[in-house]
Amino acid sequence: MLGSTHGTLTTDFRARVVACGEEPYAIVHSMAAAATEGDLDVSGRPLHAPVPDLDRFFRPESVAVIGASDAEGRPNTGITRQLIGWAERVGARLHPVHPSRKSVFGRACSPSVADLPEQVDLAVLLVGDPLPVIEELAQAKVKFAVAFASGFAETGEEGAAAQARLAAAVERSGLRLLGPNTNLNAFERFRDDLDGPAIALITQSGHQGRPVYALQELGVRLSHWAPTGNEADLETADFISYFSQRPEVGAIACYVEGLKDGRSFLLAADRAARAGVPVVAVKVGRTETGARMAASHTGKLTGADQVVDAAMRQFGVIRVDGLDELQDTAALLARARKPQADGVVVYSISGGTGAHFSDLATGAGLELPTLSEEKQRELHEWIPGYLNVANPVDNGGHPVGDWRGRKIIDAILADPDVGVLICPITGPFPPMSDRLAQDLVDAAETTDKLVCVVWGSPVGTEDAYRTTLLGSSRVATFRTFGNCITAVKAYLDHHRFAASYRSPFDEAPRTPSPSFRKAQALMRPGHQLSEHAAKQLLRAYGIRVPREQLVTSAAASVRAAGLVGYPVVMKASGARLAHKTELGLVKVGLTSASQVRDAYRELTDIARYEGIELDGILVCQMVERGVEMMVGVTQDALFGPTVTVGLGGVLVEVLHDAAVRVPPFGEDQARSMLAELRGRALLEGVRGGPPVDVDALVEVVLRVQRMALELGDDLAELDINPLMVLGRGQGAVALDALAVCR
Repeated sequence: MLGSTHGTLTTDFRARVVACGEEPYAIVHSMAAAATEGDLDVSGRPLHAPVPDLDRFFRPESVAVIGASDAEGRPNTGITRQLIGWAERVGARLHPVHPSRKSVFGRACSPSVADLPEQVDLAVLLVGDPLPVIEELAQAKVKFAVAFASGFAETGEEGAAAQARLAAAVERSGLRLLGPNTNLNAFERFRDDLDGPAIALITQSGHQGRPVYALQELGVRLSHWAPTGNEADLETADFISYFSQRPEVGAIACYVEGLKDGRSFLLAADRAARAGVPVVAVKVGRTETGARMAASHTGKLTGADQVVDAAMRQFGVIRVDGLDELQDTAALLARARKPQADGVVVYSISGGTGAHFSDLATGAGLELPTLSEEKQRELHEWIPGYLNVANPVDNGGHPVGDWRGRKIIDAILADPDVGVLICPITGPFPPMSDRLAQDLVDAAETTDKLVCVVWGSPVGTEDAYRTTLLGSSRVATFRTFGNCITAVKAYLDHHRFAASYRSPFDEAPRTPSPSFRKAQALMRPGHQLSEHAAKQLLRAYGIRVPREQLVTSAAASVRAAGLVGYPVVMKASGARLAHKTELGLVKVGLTSASQVRDAYRELTDIARYEGIELDGILVCQMVERGVEMMVGVTQDALFGPTVTVGLGGVLVEVLHDAAVRVPPFGEDQARSMLAELRGRALLEGVRGGPPVDVDALVEVVLRVQRMALELGDDLAELDINPLMVLGRGQGAVALDALAVCR
């Protein structure tokens, strides 16, 4: 994995990306020879990533603090003091290093790394320029280092060049580096009195992890915190891979400002998906402003947000927007057991509350099944008959003086269609809310189903909340409707995803298909292909195109029309010609030789007037009407080739209704792309129209993906628009195509 393995491949990659400004995906292919053939897909990108052994980073036996100080008023003094406390907690021997001090805080101080009394696992660099120290650490065979210093890629070109030099030195050294531009979060005090699965935290900005870290005060266990900073070496992907293999980790929470390398991230997310460990992430860069701030903070390329979003969804990474959503969703996913059903029941003491919450939950995509008549009759044994118990269940006021309240809750949880019970309590109303909270906690202890409570009081000091609800590890407690709904949907989606996940990297093509050699002969590096040549490229990969002939005279056009069969379409074809319709260079529905002859003259006259060089005129089969779609390939700076499908024709520019995926992916993802489209109903037939051949459309998407993988970075852009999808069983035909070679 680029950026996670520790060989010459990674050094050259980083140096070229940072110092020369090359795009990462453009470098991968040229460096493929440096990796093992079986570990690469057909495009030369890695298919496997080793899990970095970070045990000695988080739990070292020995630590050196380079630049340690105990002088009052010095920043390094406070850091040294904190590191001493941390080393004592994890049982590590700490050795101060300073050229002019005999001791620091009563500990013997070594003048240099070479004078350390033992080989150390971790070196903490409290120096302004860590570069000169790296070679010393390498000679001392130090395994890990942390560089706090700033002034690198986050500051601009000069800083980026300095970071490239640092990364290259680290690569040569054989050690692994966290930072630069990081902080002390990895050495925080973590509570060791909490049980259950833990959250592992990864943040590029240390302060942004504080809300998740504070969950410990609410009884949620935190096992690790990796503040990755500028990621000159160790990156987010490394920590996702490592944490996903840790038995104590129930969920991974991430704050990401920019991804260092798209393939590295996908391989790490794939590893987590294989292990069934949920990854929840805030990813900055949804807007141009956010992207600019992220670049200035960590010097990262945020990437096209639509592609990032699709890639995360494709590999099961749960993307949330706020830090409050990050903490609540990660906490629920870490602690909740596997759902037994997808159905959600809302149970409330107020009809208005139940209706409001149900509206929001249904709008977010949660399934609120209507309880059976038998179950409703059972609930009406304890709830007045005039109240609605179909779902939401309105109890009219939770019983306080007897056993009925617990009976109601147990009856709901006993329904086999119910996997989640949510009780929104908009405010404390003792003693009713106190008894309700206790009954929910008691019921949760006896079931494997998820019980959630929304405690809406803005105060949050009530005993029912602080003691009863937060004191239970079996009840998931939220403060807002929105966060509860977001977390529950993520919980159900994650387990549905994990149950059917099959790694696309296992099935990714490793050797070129027979189509590849044909396609290579058609490529013209640095040029846009004519429509005729682009269609030949499609034909090489088995994508159907209309019958057509390229002609260079009016007489030849008439002969071609006779062979193709009337009616015909005539189009100008040229290497630099993209928007033919706007220039009047398309003639449709020609039914006679005279029309064909006239059309040829008109098309060539327009081209001559516009100064457009043609390679000929296409005489094409007129294809019957269907649903116009588009399928294309573009190059993303982080992920390389991406495949897009959407509504085609003029609608593509009007509606912007498209879905994108990052290869490799399988048929299931191709079908899910179609399901994401707002206009997907057109494929199913509307206003009496017949459904179209969705299977053929999916097949085209998969063939285009194969083309994207095999041609790799050599294919800068491909646009099939329109792709006419015909009636069921009749296939799909690419009516027009544009291809740009790199």
